[in-house]
Amino acid sequence: MNKRANPSHSVGRKVNREAPHTGEIAQRLAAVVDGLKHAGFWELPRPPESAFENMGAFGMNTMAFATWLRWVFVPNVEARIASDGPWPSSSSVAAQAVREFDGDTDPGVLDLRSALSDLDTLFGPSE
Repeated sequence: MNKRANPSHSVGRKVNREAPHTGEIAQRLAAVVDGLKHAGFWELPRPPESAFENMGAFGMNTMAFATWLRWVFVPNVEARIASDGPWPSSSSVAAQAVREFDGDTDPGVLDLRSALSDLDTLFGPSE
């Protein structure tokens, strides 16, 4: 047996967990949408089509992070839910939210950060 292929032989290393269930992702995305609404970001206007070209990671080149969440992230996750994946092996949207909203103590923003963190935990290595 190839020890590299057996996760039980990966002492000290993180291994990717199985892909999360689409229903669980949908529930956590709903919490993100609630967070966006609570923070007042759900009503942000849609950017012009040109903003969706060469937008860079998290939309940083062409739009604010909250706008990217509303008009890029949520629709992309919804599309993947509808087609049952494929799902990424990791996600760092919550880490970006911490950077973007650093020092913001608005309860809605705090709820949004928490919801993004809960969603991110579905995609990543297990301990």
